[in-house]
Amino acid sequence: MSKARVVVSKVISKQMSVSEAAATYGVSPQHVHRWLARYRDQGVDGLEPRSRRPHSNPQRTASEVAERIVTLRRELAGQGLDHGPQTIGWHLAHEQLPVPSTSTIRRILVAAGLVSAEPKKRPKSSYRRFEADQPNQCWQSDFTHWRLTDGTGVEIINWLDDHSRYLLAAVARLRITGEDVVTTFLAAVDSYRLPQSSSPTMARSTLPASPAAETALSTCSPAWASPRRTAIPTIRNV
Repeated sequence: MSKARVVVSKVISKQMSVSEAAATYGVSPQHVHRWLARYRDQGVDGLEPRSRRPHSNPQRTASEVAERIVTLRRELAGQGLDHGPQTIGWHLAHEQLPVPSTSTIRRILVAAGLVSAEPKKRPKSSYRRFEADQPNQCWQSDFTHWRLTDGTGVEIINWLDDHSRYLLAAVARLRITGEDVVTTFLAAVDSYRLPQSSSPTMARSTLPASPAAETALSTCSPAWASPRRTAIPTIRNV
């Protein structure tokens, strides 16, 4: 005979009070009252030990849902239909199954080997901007399009020192031509001397081919043409 049946029988037969039965059999008075209530509602059967097994098993449900997610992925893919996590979630809801989050569905698909790994993009923090080591070592040029207040569109050519970012020249034209590149470059040279690492050979490959460019190269300073200058990074147009 279970403890519950013994305690209830002692109380209902007036052999013990609730407090006496609780103290004698090592249970709380509240527990004795619960047994008495179950006896009144269900009779002796209500006093039988109850299973402590939970009414639902979250782990089992999760396992069943995971299996269904994998099955849906294969079925939808085989039919040529969209088979992404959101679509799979919609089908789960339509089947009245628990719907995990989109990220959880994706993790299940990855674990099942149904998602092809994609290479991660290179983080921006890994990029290092090129910069010359010394001032006037290397220059760069760029073009900027600008619209004046009267609506006229112009192009602006800039020459910058690649170390200090100092603006060596900025000239606006309706349209920048090869001659403009040469003349603005030579004007900057007159003011700041040639970049330390330039050479006539590299300049010929960088500047537009023109009579003005050839004249400039033929009259360049001896320091520029010195054979002792070996480092010749190009003048970059960006």
